[in-house]
Amino acid sequence: MNYEQLRTFLSVAEKKSFSETAKLLFLSQPTITSQIKSLEKHLNTSLFERSTKQVELTKSGELLYKYAKEIIKISESAEKEIVKLHGEIQGRLIIACSLTVGENVLPRLLGSFKKNYPLIDLSVDITNTNQILQKIKDHVLDLGLIEAPVEDPQLVLEPFMEDELVLIAKPGFFEKEKMNVSIEELVKLPLVLREKGSGTRTVMAQHLISGGLNPAHLNIVFELGSTEAIKSAVENGLGVSIISKSAIKKELRLQSLKAYSIKNILLSRHFYIVYHRDTVLKQTVEPFIQLIKDSKPDHFCIQEM
Repeated sequence: MNYEQLRTFLSVAEKKSFSETAKLLFLSQPTITSQIKSLEKHLNTSLFERSTKQVELTKSGELLYKYAKEIIKISESAEKEIVKLHGEIQGRLIIACSLTVGENVLPRLLGSFKKNYPLIDLSVDITNTNQILQKIKDHVLDLGLIEAPVEDPQLVLEPFMEDELVLIAKPGFFEKEKMNVSIEELVKLPLVLREKGSGTRTVMAQHLISGGLNPAHLNIVFELGSTEAIKSAVENGLGVSIISKSAIKKELRLQSLKAYSIKNILLSRHFYIVYHRDTVLKQTVEPFIQLIKDSKPDHFCIQEM
């Protein structure tokens, strides 16, 4: 047995698909099949029950799965300890952020991180929260920064920043000057929102449900894939939106947008660090997490305009 065969075996066992594993590992399906057959030949047993739709572990496969996870973890721990012997931290760090975090929080961290760890090759993707979670579970990402809490036994979440969602509108959108909007008013307003699966949309829905409002009753006129597109749509009077207050600091200062609260609903939330529970955190991951934890609250906080 070798390391690559075990990694492939674990991926097939978790994805229950040779083709999905091939896509995930950027290998051809025949290569995946060959690695599994070689492993089965070495162990003189069948590891998977194959059908036209998916594969399932045999008894032997279930036994190997338990030990393979431990073997990979021990291997990663050994590599991590060896890297420590060389002193200065170097290597690859692959992270992903949800849109609000990537546009408004991450830039404040990157300068300090690159200054302190110049030999770490950092790759950042800004994408949908659901995609981040799946990539972490597929071991494609080392770390994620997301906007909504999730409950998943495969994942570890650590809060690192408090944020607030607000209703935004173009100045003059409402006939009378006001500070907040009632739930009864909210359901009648034309809303421009992020797509389903985004952290902001998920948190908004959770708070509205807690406040007694079914999100299905909202008058959603547009679903857009970026915060900048939403702000532009609202500035042009196409509707109102609910987004992070951290995303509209400039617009509040320039008075191109106005922010309102929703009566009896506090749209507060945390941003979260997320990583796989069964993965040994690489030497490059730990200093990034520590940088976030060591950052003072005012390093992240939203200045009132």
